[in-house]
Amino acid sequence: MSELTFEQMLDDSFKTIHTGEVVEGTVISVKPDEIILNIGCKSDGIITKSEYTNDNSVDLRTVVAEGDKMEAKVLKVNDGEGQVLLTYKRLAADKGNKRLEEAFNNREVLTAKVTKVLEGGLSVTIEEARVFIPASLVSDSYEKDLNKYFGQDIEFIITEFNPKRRRVIGDRKVLLVEKKAELQKELFERIKPGDVVLGVVKNVTDFGAFVDLGGVDGLLHISEMSWGRVENPKKVFKIGQELQVLIKDISGTKVALSLKFADQNPWIDAAVKYAVGNVVTGRVARMTDFGAFIELEAGIDALLHVSQIAREHIEKPSDVLSVGQEVTAKVVDFNEADKKISLSIKQTLAPEKKEEEADEDVASVDIEAVAAEEADAE
Repeated sequence: MSELTFEQMLDDSFKTIHTGEVVEGTVISVKPDEIILNIGCKSDGIITKSEYTNDNSVDLRTVVAEGDKMEAKVLKVNDGEGQVLLTYKRLAADKGNKRLEEAFNNREVLTAKVTKVLEGGLSVTIEEARVFIPASLVSDSYEKDLNKYFGQDIEFIITEFNPKRRRVIGDRKVLLVEKKAELQKELFERIKPGDVVLGVVKNVTDFGAFVDLGGVDGLLHISEMSWGRVENPKKVFKIGQELQVLIKDISGTKVALSLKFADQNPWIDAAVKYAVGNVVTGRVARMTDFGAFIELEAGIDALLHVSQIAREHIEKPSDVLSVGQEVTAKVVDFNEADKKISLSIKQTLAPEKKEEEADEDVASVDIEAVAAEEADAE
């Protein structure tokens, strides 16, 4: 029986490895773009940066140190230069896929950082395993720009798991919808018409503003924004603005809001301020063919009929008045029940003598003067 040579005994002391096998090794060298492992074989194992992570900006010396123990998967027994090519990233992805499969089966809520913003959605990574969240499943409302999510930790569930076809789909929207439903239930249990609550302006349109009350969006209609007139809500309210709003009505899941608080109603003391006979000042708010509406204060308009604008005949108010013009007039009628006030400029003008009366005065003076002169002559 022949004796083994030293080289043969040394070769036999090294273990045999195969492609796809998971091995453990000790880091013996780290460079910015590669890691060298002693894996107990005749050749050392090498992990390139691209096989360690998908992040090309990482310097491997900042994440691995000599002496560290690592597990890796064998990609090639011989990379052509006598070294074993290993992958850490793919082994981590395998473990990550197992983690995702468990989460998929258990409908577990996962949290991960958004690593990429793609044209059609977001990409997140769980232990080197990638999950794609389509744009339609990112939020419960339309998101025009997804870039704001980059680098953020977000919650989601796995709704489709098929790693062989590289289809691992996450859904964030379903969690938001469920949470919103819970908040809605809690909110409707504690609010009622007449309550004043804090809300945040979520969206502003030409007809009103939608205010987030904490799970429910209430509508603040343009007619309820002020006791006065609001021409353009977008000039009054901004998205993100906090508001104290009055719950005007609740119908199912629809909530009507108002900023017309009862204690601020301008008609409370209007009967005194605008009593018949009072002379008041206001601005022309709008005009029709039959008259002009004068805003006396926010929420109180009065009608200045075309016949009460001047002594002379006026065809239409716009012939002598303009919107925004300040006018002074007398209150000639006050109807609190119907919230109507009538004004007259004409009645503020000094009385004008009639032409016939003026002629008679002149004639009488002349007669008296002649008589006096005749008496003196006698």
